[in-house]
Amino acid sequence: MTIQPVAGAPGPPSGSYDADIVILALERPDETIAAIQSARGQTGIAAHIFVLDQGSCPGTLHRLAAAAADGPNVTLLATTDNLGVAGGRTLISDLGHGRIVVALDNDAEFATPDTVARMAAALDADPGLAAIGCRIVSQDSGADDLSSWGYPASLLPRAGDCFDAVTYVGAGHAIRRTAWAQAGGYDHALFFCWEEFDFCLRAIALGWRIRYRGDIAILHKIAPGQRVAWTTRRWFYFVRNRLYIERKLGRGWLSVTPRIAGYLIKGLRNRLAGQTVRAILAAARMQLPPHCRPMPPSGWSYIAANDSAYRGSPLHRLTREVFAVLRRAPDAAATTGR
Repeated sequence: MTIQPVAGAPGPPSGSYDADIVILALERPDETIAAIQSARGQTGIAAHIFVLDQGSCPGTLHRLAAAAADGPNVTLLATTDNLGVAGGRTLISDLGHGRIVVALDNDAEFATPDTVARMAAALDADPGLAAIGCRIVSQDSGADDLSSWGYPASLLPRAGDCFDAVTYVGAGHAIRRTAWAQAGGYDHALFFCWEEFDFCLRAIALGWRIRYRGDIAILHKIAPGQRVAWTTRRWFYFVRNRLYIERKLGRGWLSVTPRIAGYLIKGLRNRLAGQTVRAILAAARMQLPPHCRPMPPSGWSYIAANDSAYRGSPLHRLTREVFAVLRRAPDAAATTGR
């Protein structure tokens, strides 16, 4: 893999600053430039912006370079290989040293000029927080983007509230750098899908908390034609990565058999049986990291109180989750343009 600087500043300032704003790019030049401009327009905070292109055509890269060229706090880089969301975000997050890491999808924008400042203030106000997730709303309608709701469905009426959670949505969030470093960033093996959940589990195991902030919004451009469909790659990564995470938690194959059965049923229900079987076999071949940290009892209690308690009875979950029909419109962020 080769990483090359393309345009903008050679790197972040040597002194202290507040935030690194990281944006991954793959084509979608108009949306990506708008995301960069939104990041540059943030006020009340010292930030450096990292943009990593993972395979755009020369014309797109030229346009991104022009957008970054006159920004003293923007660094545009490009890779020869597609590192995925997990690998790409980890790479550019680790290039900075701001006290928080803010990720923005390249088809999203901050709702207000002080969004990042409010993210930093939220983390400063609660030293026990590893990360905060934002409310993701449609830029066109202002309504909640249901494809970006990563919490139990029963909590959707509380989309404008704040509550502790076990994950955040990748489209817009902030992570305390000390927690990022302590938990080890994202697992590159995931590539795409569940990387945020996996990081949060490791942070929770270390005693950190995750907070959803419905009062801090991200504007998301919902363009199905630019997304990864369930029928292409998303369902494969969804199943493979979730089973891999279960194994990282120390669970044996026998204990995850009910989850495997649920995925097989849902795969059949949605005509994705082939993807499901391939994903299960791929999960079995994945090597576990050498230092997996088991979830302590306090972590399981946190998960039970802030996630499991809102998912209903086993019968409810069977009907609402296992037998549910997947949204036919592609509703997952692209593998390199989250």
